[in-house]
Amino acid sequence: MKLKTKLTLFNAISKLVIVVLFVLLVPFIIKKISHNYVDNNLIKQKNKFLQIVKTQGIKNYIPDGETYGSYYLPLKEEYLTIENDTVPTHFVDTIKNERRLVERDTIEYRILSHTFKIGNEKYLLEIGKSVETLNETSTPLQNIAFGVLIGMILLTILADQLYTNRVLKPLGLIIKTKLIGQKFPNFGSYQEVKTSTSDFQHLDISIHQMIEAIEAAFQKEREFISNASHELMTPISILQSKIENMFEQEDINDEVKLRLLEMQKILNRLKSITKTLLLISQIENEQFLKEDKVSLNELLQEVNDEISVRLVDKNLTFDVLIPQDSILVNVNKFLIFNLFFNLVNNAIKYNREDGEIVITTESENGNLIVNITDSGIGISTEDMPFIFNRFKKVRQSMQQDSFGLGLPIVKSIAAFHQIKIEVDSVKDLGSNFKLIFPADLIERIG
Repeated sequence: MKLKTKLTLFNAISKLVIVVLFVLLVPFIIKKISHNYVDNNLIKQKNKFLQIVKTQGIKNYIPDGETYGSYYLPLKEEYLTIENDTVPTHFVDTIKNERRLVERDTIEYRILSHTFKIGNEKYLLEIGKSVETLNETSTPLQNIAFGVLIGMILLTILADQLYTNRVLKPLGLIIKTKLIGQKFPNFGSYQEVKTSTSDFQHLDISIHQMIEAIEAAFQKEREFISNASHELMTPISILQSKIENMFEQEDINDEVKLRLLEMQKILNRLKSITKTLLLISQIENEQFLKEDKVSLNELLQEVNDEISVRLVDKNLTFDVLIPQDSILVNVNKFLIFNLFFNLVNNAIKYNREDGEIVITTESENGNLIVNITDSGIGISTEDMPFIFNRFKKVRQSMQQDSFGLGLPIVKSIAAFHQIKIEVDSVKDLGSNFKLIFPADLIERIG
């Protein structure tokens, strides 16, 4: 999962948690706010009432000869009562919810109770507000608060997304231009990614330094292989000439001739290895042109002509089942020949007596797919990751007295032409090498 996606997901989840907590807490919060608001209004009404009583007297609320006075709004939402309190030690100043019977209706009120004295008389004041009206106001407040919260959450998600995209844009450029967009191991010149984030600046420079080190190491390896290959060819040729001259001497006995033949065989092996390493070096240094137009059938026929003796030795059938009009363009014929030659040679080398090799083609998404299938000994699962590694010789190569460089050549040639290779193999049943030629290397597919 991409970093930007993770950040967006985290932001969305965190906002969702906030919404859930808000939904759970908002009724309690709104209720608390409503109660505080009502309580403050009740206290203001009490103070206003006491001020009126102080200036105008209690008679405006309790007529002469009466000990009780009550005043209700028409819908019974609020009321005010005042009465003589005859209990000397009774003093209250509270606000709480209580039920009252009003005209045969039991209604719950938020009631402020307060005792006060005027002269020698003590009075109990009650000011109430219907709890039902509180709930009526709380629900709209909750809806408004929830709507405001959703709007703010959406705005913050949008802001987070825009800010995350802006902040992570340099990271995406670093990945695209320095890693994905580069042809390994040829990385080209360094181009700084503009960013004000110091971490990304450090990452950009570090990746560049790492790439320079890798490119320098690969260049040294290529130079070494190329130079070593060139340098080895001269002494090998000299030794071969000396051995051939020694064969012409008449006083050499059979035992010495046998030793010279062994030496010549070893030199031929060494010469073959040197040529192979030199070829790989030249391919990786792109010293070949890709300007040839090749008929795939004719190319495979040339491979068959050159390797037919080995097919006969093992009594192998070699079937090429591909259309006659399969033409490759923008390729190097010499390298493509070596690619198929090495794959067919491997299919022979690791095949069984009386086995078979079949080459077929198919088209997929504009690409040409060439399958080279054999009935050989297959490749073990543990060896599969290393078959294209020139520095690791798998067990099959050791058993066949092979140099182990055939498939590395195939890999280098395929990479040079941007041909993909897929391998499917079952131990003791055979292998299938799938070559996927891109559309720009195909003139026509039958």
